[in-house]
Amino acid sequence: MLIQSNDWGEDIKIDRSLVKTNLQEIQTNIAHYNVKIIAVTKYFGLDAILAGYEAGIRDFGESRALDAIEKIKKLPEELRKNSTFHFIGHLQSNKAEKVVQHFDVIHSVDSLKIAKTISEAACRLNKREKVLLQINNAGEEQKSGYSKEELKSEFAEIIKLEGLEVIGLMNMAPLEAEEDELKRLFKDVREFRDELEKEFNVTLPELSMGMSNDYKIALTEGATIIRIGRKLFK
Repeated sequence: MLIQSNDWGEDIKIDRSLVKTNLQEIQTNIAHYNVKIIAVTKYFGLDAILAGYEAGIRDFGESRALDAIEKIKKLPEELRKNSTFHFIGHLQSNKAEKVVQHFDVIHSVDSLKIAKTISEAACRLNKREKVLLQINNAGEEQKSGYSKEELKSEFAEIIKLEGLEVIGLMNMAPLEAEEDELKRLFKDVREFRDELEKEFNVTLPELSMGMSNDYKIALTEGATIIRIGRKLFK
C-alpha cells in the first residue's frame, strides 16, 4: 500500500525508520510475554499512525475523541480495515455515540453512567462494544477511574448491559512512582481482576497497564496490553 504523508494534529515530523527501530527494541523486550502493543498516537499527527502501520503495528490508541475521529476518517481504507482503534481517554457522555461508531475498544469506562451510555449507543448501532473498566487504585484525584470498592458495587450491573463486552481492566499508574510502588499497583490490579472473575463467574482476559516509562514492570505483573507512545515515536 502506498502511504502518503499527511499533516494532522501536532506538527511533529515522524522518522519512519526510527519507529521501526523503536518497535523492534520493544518487541525484543516483550518477546517472552503474550502481550499486545497499542501505539498511542494521541499527541501526534496522522503521520504517526501511517508510520506505525508501515512498521507493522495494527492497534492504535487515541484519547481526544473529535480530533481522533477526524484522523481515522482521513486514513487509507486498507489501514482502517486492518487496524483496531482503542479509545484510552476519559469519555464524555455526549461523545459516546461517535466513539462507539469509530472505535473498536474503549479502555476507560469509569462509571455505571458512562457504561450505560456506551451500551445504549452500541445497541443503536447494532454492535457490542468491547470495553475495559478503569481502576484508579493509586487514588490520584486528577485521574479518572474506579476505586476497587466502587467497581465491585457496580460490576454485576455493568456486565449485564446488552451493548457491552467487558474484556478486562485498565490502570494508569502515577508517573512519579518508584519501581516497588509500580509493582504493587500492577499486582493489585491483577489480583483484583482474579477476584472479580471468581466472585462473578466471568472471564476478564485483558489487563491494559503499562506505558513507555513502566511497561517492563507491568509485564512482570501480568499486563496483556501495553500502551506505548513516546517510546515508539521519539
